[in-house]
Amino acid sequence: MAQSNATQIQTKASITRDSALALAVAARDAATKIGLNLAIAVTDEGGHLIAFERADATPFLAAEVAINKAWTAASFGLDTMIWNQVVAQPATAPLANHPRVMPVGGGVPIVVGGRVVGGIGISGGNAQQDHDVAVAALKAAGFEVAK
Repeated sequence: MAQSNATQIQTKASITRDSALALAVAARDAATKIGLNLAIAVTDEGGHLIAFERADATPFLAAEVAINKAWTAASFGLDTMIWNQVVAQPATAPLANHPRVMPVGGGVPIVVGGRVVGGIGISGGNAQQDHDVAVAALKAAGFEVAK
């Protein structure tokens, strides 16, 4: 017996463009408060770039790093600080060789109702500063933040 179309598809949740832009602005505000020039990237649940900005004085490499942090966070719904620990384990260390995996603090999944809807990546400060700006932006924009 053939399956109905409803059993052959799944519905995915994704951040909206407007929410992604608001999150980027919240990250810019958080960075400005602590005097940092940063690159800010927001992706959807599939790691596709939705919003991006780079402050004038931010190193150009920070742009690609921010995008890859957001992609990494969205990929498994794991903060890139946790990814750092994941790739330190012998069984999962080969993941560090993937060209887009960025296991450095500053990438945080965007979660709504317990579902990953995207990722935010921040680059230009140290790993902790980048992480803190991402978390501050998520809180300011009204998204869930893991404890």
